[in-house]
Amino acid sequence: MAADTMKYMVQFGVAGLMGVLWVWERMMSRKYERQLSQAHQRLVRQQEELAVLIKLIRRNTQAIERFDQTQMQLKELLEVMSQSMHQDAA
Repeated sequence: MAADTMKYMVQFGVAGLMGVLWVWERMMSRKYERQLSQAHQRLVRQQEELAVLIKLIRRNTQAIERFDQTQMQLKELLEVMSQSMHQDAA
């Protein structure tokens, strides 16, 4: 609020002071409300980003599990082939 406006309102005594305080409270209330709204928007955006990240991590985990299973099957197959070759050689 401009200093001139404040001087003008305060010259009316207690009523002017009450008016200044009311205007100031309304300005601060709007500012606080705007900050809350912005914080809420940030939280919603972060929640969406986290949901995407969690989905990606789950898919990556599934891919790693499938890769591990494939590697285990390949290891077992190689062991069987190795044993078969040793038996044939003996």
